[in-house]
Amino acid sequence: MEMRKIVEKKRCLSSLERGQGGRIEDMDPPGDLGRRLEELGMIPGTWVECVGKSPLGDPAAYLARGAVFALRRREAERVWLSREGTPWE
Repeated sequence: MEMRKIVEKKRCLSSLERGQGGRIEDMDPPGDLGRRLEELGMIPGTWVECVGKSPLGDPAAYLARGAVFALRRREAERVWLSREGTPWE
């Protein structure tokens, strides 16, 4: 039961719909991608918002710290958001 509570409090970046956002809690990107995301300001504690998705949903555009950038689904699945302070259902 405790594990279920932990899972419910996290959501991956790729699950956001346009207009939804959340605060980065954890990231596990491989190598150069991790460095690139950090350079864009995507570090734990940063608010990030989905500002658009392509017609098939991949890639999606995100806004963080004034920068808009695109990530593929497989990349966004490595970024976890905290449920606290977000308007999720």
